[in-house]
Amino acid sequence: MNIASFLLPKAEVAYLRDDMTLRQGLEKLRRSGFSAIPVIDREDRYVGVISVGDFLWNILAYNQNLEDITLKKLEHTIVRDFLQSGKVQPACIDTAMENLLERAKNQNFVPVIDDRSVFIGIVTRSDIIKYFVDQNRE
Repeated sequence: MNIASFLLPKAEVAYLRDDMTLRQGLEKLRRSGFSAIPVIDREDRYVGVISVGDFLWNILAYNQNLEDITLKKLEHTIVRDFLQSGKVQPACIDTAMENLLERAKNQNFVPVIDDRSVFIGIVTRSDIIKYFVDQNRE
């Protein structure tokens, strides 16, 4: 079975654009309530995943004096500048569920792209686990 039937479409997924400022990205990540979300470019191509830790380490790296950190100062760095691309590899829409299990061990979701690398959604770890539990029962 391929992952299309488990896909949570992009319209229902929180994501960042790679040209957002660090401040915009941090605010959107906070509003999402998630600890990591996908990042896409202006052409909707998948770029990577960014986490709360990525934001924290970037803020600390550029602000030696922690007392001087303000949201105003965070407007000069963009998400693309500190994104670790390649850390979370996406799956193609025609990938079999069995191939997602290994990826889901280390992340809460697997980003899904089409054949042009356009981000189309995610498959959550809970859906992957549920699929295998149901398979095991049969």
